[in-house]
Amino acid sequence: MNILKIATAQFEHKSGDKAYNLSVIEKLSSEASKAGAGIIAFHECSVTGYTFARQLSRQQMLDLAEYIPEGNSLKQLQQIAAATGMTLLAGLFEKDRADNLYKAYVCVNKDGLVAKYRKLHPFINPFISPGNEYCVFELEGWKCGILICYDNNIIENVRATTLLGAEIIFMPHVTMCTPSPRPGAGFVDPVLWQNRHVDPTSLRLEFDGAKGRSWLMKWLPSRAYDNGIYVVFSNPIGMDDDQLNNGCSMILDPFGDILAECRELGDSFASANLTREKLARAGGTRYKNARRPVLYKDILGQEHFPHQTVSWLNRDEKNKS
Repeated sequence: MNILKIATAQFEHKSGDKAYNLSVIEKLSSEASKAGAGIIAFHECSVTGYTFARQLSRQQMLDLAEYIPEGNSLKQLQQIAAATGMTLLAGLFEKDRADNLYKAYVCVNKDGLVAKYRKLHPFINPFISPGNEYCVFELEGWKCGILICYDNNIIENVRATTLLGAEIIFMPHVTMCTPSPRPGAGFVDPVLWQNRHVDPTSLRLEFDGAKGRSWLMKWLPSRAYDNGIYVVFSNPIGMDDDQLNNGCSMILDPFGDILAECRELGDSFASANLTREKLARAGGTRYKNARRPVLYKDILGQEHFPHQTVSWLNRDEKNKS
């Protein structure tokens, strides 16, 4: 297939309320199907909720997590896919038979599980284990990959997934509007969200400024451009536990240009047509072909001990101590 229509969604999830979150996923999937899309992507932990998990014990996490593909949420996603004719991508916490915990993102169609990916760099809860492999799979003749949130900050992950054949990378997030050493970063006052219907301008200024979208635009287009790929970015909007998210779910082409973006201050989706012509014409494709791995294979492969720091999470915990 030369043209593929994909949708990316944003919505305000409820922490731990799988039934509600799945109902929104069903609603937006149905609307996207009627708009002509065949695939829709939702944000990181869109089924379970996300930030509240930083407070959960190991047993609480095990109670929240599900087996994949046997869990009830996967069955419901499959039912939604069958009812809407859509392929769905959504996130949840996963457990295995040895009670290991993971941050998972799944692709599901009417026939069941198509692909599963485990976040390589999880941090929201200390009992979550990292995944240890990349994921590339096929959808309607296109090669697709998945990288969750922080995974995209390590640029090697994006290049590796591309070199494994991915033409589209789904990038589910829960991001922006949190403090960091970067100038202008910080939380957005939840009162602005509560008043969005009478004063949308003040909220939009915060969402689009240094705390939010302007930071996203520093790096997200480069992931698409440098690698010559389509990027499907999904992010929640509204309250996530005690933090406010700004949405901006969008689809970028291999030139790093935005094809479609959610701009509503509420639950919505945006869709775009993807064409293979852009993959062939993109500068990133030429740059990949010009690589000289002999120069840097030993540099990139040298021993390194990973040390992961999350500024807002560390600050949050310090403030509570």
